[in-house]
Amino acid sequence: MSDIGAVMVIGLIVMLALGVPIAFTIGLLAAIGIWMADINPMILPQQFLAGSSVTSLLAIPGFILAGELMSAGGLSRRLVRVAETFFGHLTGGLSMSTVAAGTFFGAISGSAPATTAAVGSIMIDELEGRGYQRGYAAALSTAVGPLGQMIPPSIPMVIWGVLAEESIAKLFLAGILPGLIAAAGFCLVSVLYARRRGIARERRSTGREILYAIKDGVWALLAPIVILGGIYSGMFTPTEAAMVGALYSAVVGLFLYRNLKLRQIPEILMSSMRTTAVIMFIVAVAYGFAWVMASEQIPGNLTAALLLLTDNPIVLLIIINVILLLLGAVMDNISAMVILSGVLIGLGQQIGLDPIQLGAMVVINFAVGMVTPPVGYSIFVASSISGLRVETVARHIWPFMVVLILVVALVAYVPAITLWLPEKFG
Repeated sequence: MSDIGAVMVIGLIVMLALGVPIAFTIGLLAAIGIWMADINPMILPQQFLAGSSVTSLLAIPGFILAGELMSAGGLSRRLVRVAETFFGHLTGGLSMSTVAAGTFFGAISGSAPATTAAVGSIMIDELEGRGYQRGYAAALSTAVGPLGQMIPPSIPMVIWGVLAEESIAKLFLAGILPGLIAAAGFCLVSVLYARRRGIARERRSTGREILYAIKDGVWALLAPIVILGGIYSGMFTPTEAAMVGALYSAVVGLFLYRNLKLRQIPEILMSSMRTTAVIMFIVAVAYGFAWVMASEQIPGNLTAALLLLTDNPIVLLIIINVILLLLGAVMDNISAMVILSGVLIGLGQQIGLDPIQLGAMVVINFAVGMVTPPVGYSIFVASSISGLRVETVARHIWPFMVVLILVVALVAYVPAITLWLPEKFG
C-alpha cells in the first residue's frame, strides 16, 4: 500500500477512535490525500458535488418526508391498531403487534430510526402497561427499526444501487424475504418472552372490531401497495415513488384522517430537510474520500491482501460479514458503504457473488449496525423515547440481535433468500 493509502487508513482508524464525527473525518482525510498526491485541490469539491448530484439520490428526501408525514398524519397509529386486532389475543400478542406494525411502517419509511421512532412512540408505554418490562419494550422498538432498511423501500439500498450501479428495484426485491424472516424471528422471541414472564393473553377482537380497524386503517394499509406496486408495475421509478409516497401521506393525513394540520407542514418539511442535509453531506464527503482511495488503488490493494489470507469463498464471506458487522457497530452506515464499496465489489467479483446478493448483504449488515452498541442510531432513538439509559436498552436487545445475525448468515450462504424474488419478478 502506498504512503497515501497508509495515512488514510491509519488516519481513519485513529480519528474514529478519538470520536471525531465521521463526516469531518473522511472530509479531512480526503483533503490530506489530495495534498499528498499533489493533485489539483479543485478536484475535491468537484467530487463532493458529483457525489450529491446523482438523480437516484432524490428518492432519499422523498422517503424521509413520507415517513414523517405518516407519523404526524396518524397512519402509523392505525397500522398498530390493525396489527393489534389480528395478533393481540395470541401469546405475546401485543409484542407481535409491534413487530407487525414495524414491518408495515418499514415498507413506507425506508429508515431504521424513523421506524423505531414511529412504533416506539406508540407502543413502549402500551407494552409496559400490559406487563412487559420497559427495557424490553424499548429493545423491541429498536429491533424493528432495521426492518425499515430491509423491507422496501430502503434508503441504504438506494445509496448502494447508486454506488454499485445496480438496479434499485431489484435490490428492493432482494430485501423482502430477509425482512420477513427477521420479523418472524422477532415474533418467536415475543412468544418465548411472554411465556417466561407469564404475560396474560388479551381478549380476542370481535369481527366487528377487526372490520372497523381495517376500515379505519385502509388508507394506511394501501400506502405500501401504492408505493411498491407503482415501482414494480413500471408506473414510476423508485425516485418518483418516493415523491408519490410523500404526496399520498400528506393527502391522507390532511384530508382523510385529518390528524395532520397545515400548520404542522413547515416544521415537518424543516425536520425532513435537516435529516436529508445530514445524509447528503455524509454522502458528498464520503464520495470524495472514495475517489481519492480509488485513485491510489487502495480498494484493489485491500482486496488483494484479503485474498492472500484465503481464497475459500466460505471463509471470505465470514470475514466480510464480520468486518461489516463490526463497522456497522461503530460507524455511520452510509459513510461505510461509500468508503468500502470499491473493496466489497472487487471481493464479490473475485468469489463469484451475485451483485444483488452482495448489495442486500451489505445493507442488511449495516441495518444490524443500527441496533448495535455503541453508536446504533435506533438504540438512541428508543432510549430518548422511553427515557431509559442506552445501556438498559442494549441489555435487552440480545435476543433480537441473535435473530438478526442468523438472518445475515442466511443472506450470505443461501443465495435464494435474496435472489429468488428479483429473478422471479425482475
